[in-house]
Amino acid sequence: MSAACGFGLPCLSLHSIRVEPIPEVAVPFYQFTVPSGDPTLSHRAEVAAAMTKVHAEVTGAPAAYVHCSFVEVPPRSVFVAGEPVDGPRLVGTIRSGRSTEVRARLLHGLADAWCEITGTAKKDIAIFLQETPGANVLEDGEVLPESSED
Repeated sequence: MSAACGFGLPCLSLHSIRVEPIPEVAVPFYQFTVPSGDPTLSHRAEVAAAMTKVHAEVTGAPAAYVHCSFVEVPPRSVFVAGEPVDGPRLVGTIRSGRSTEVRARLLHGLADAWCEITGTAKKDIAIFLQETPGANVLEDGEVLPESSED
């Protein structure tokens, strides 16, 4: 802080202000990126229901928290190591604070349910989990509790 800026209040330096990024999604939020023609697209409702069930059973979080979205992309729009791949991808934003064991059970549970419904081989999909504190999420007008409070 420095000298008074006016009205007897101290001036703040921009360097003294800390801004935390705030996600703009509800949690958990599962975003599928799926090439046209992939079986995931014809089973959206079934896959969304399975993701909800797995997430609730593995984490203990209420099923009402689970959101799923499906984005269809043209074939050969997903790349790994600079090369196009045909398999769908899933990015899941979940509340932080879950153990490594719980996250592993969640990853395998989501993959197994997804592959069972679509017939896609587990080796042909990829799932990425990102964590965010419950305090960074506003849903239905309420800030979510931390995962440890479920």
